[in-house]
Amino acid sequence: MTSTEPTNSFSVDGTELAEQMIESEHLYTGRIVNLRRDTVRLANGRQATREVVEHVDAAAAVPLLSDGRVVLVEQWRQAVGQALLEIPAGIVEPGEEPAATMERELMEEIGYRPGRLELLFSVYLAPGYSQELIHIFLAEELQPVHGQPDEDEILGSTTLSPAPVEGGMGLSLVGRW
Repeated sequence: MTSTEPTNSFSVDGTELAEQMIESEHLYTGRIVNLRRDTVRLANGRQATREVVEHVDAAAAVPLLSDGRVVLVEQWRQAVGQALLEIPAGIVEPGEEPAATMERELMEEIGYRPGRLELLFSVYLAPGYSQELIHIFLAEELQPVHGQPDEDEILGSTTLSPAPVEGGMGLSLVGRW
């Protein structure tokens, strides 16, 4: 799940930013996340502690219907203690490509199969403490299918017209407009 060696290097005023691993201690191993504590040496020679959540990669998509409406998932999120409206998303299973993950999740969560999936970008969600990389797609040419959520999910779906989405990026961040 993790790589502890830097894969690229940046400098500020000639000072290398890469941190060198001194020690890594695994604190928790779970189904989706692991937690470790790293001791690192900074470029200035000081030591620091980093708590890192190891999380498998994920994929998400903005499902766009032919009339311009966006399909969102309604789901309870225990971590924030409330139901949220979200774009469909899921974890990338071992050996699975992110596009295949997204096709599977769209069918399971909102009951649509995409005719076209376009990767928009990939981004680390919270690189200050997590290594979760999420691949964001645009899903178009949606065809209805019989969807079946995972056994541990109770989901609903709703659609929003383009107007609220254009002016309200906060919608996807806090689950309301």
